[in-house]
Amino acid sequence: MSSEIQAIVDINQTAARFKSSIVLRINHIKFVDVKSILGLSITLYRSHDYKLEIHGPDETEARAAMLEVFKKHHLLVQLI
Repeated sequence: MSSEIQAIVDINQTAARFKSSIVLRINHIKFVDVKSILGLSITLYRSHDYKLEIHGPDETEARAAMLEVFKKHHLLVQLI
């Protein structure tokens, strides 16, 4: 499996573990639900300005896990 595909799968599977809403903001104009593997596969590597918005009952745990999975794949992300 290519590293790009592995990153998409890992990010998607990590997000799916949480009840919180996890949205990836790309270039300040596009919003992608990271629980949607299709949305991730279309947009993840076309930009390098990633921002995550996480809201919900388990957002503290989700924030930590999402930062970890992005770091694992050498993708810079900012929590907003």
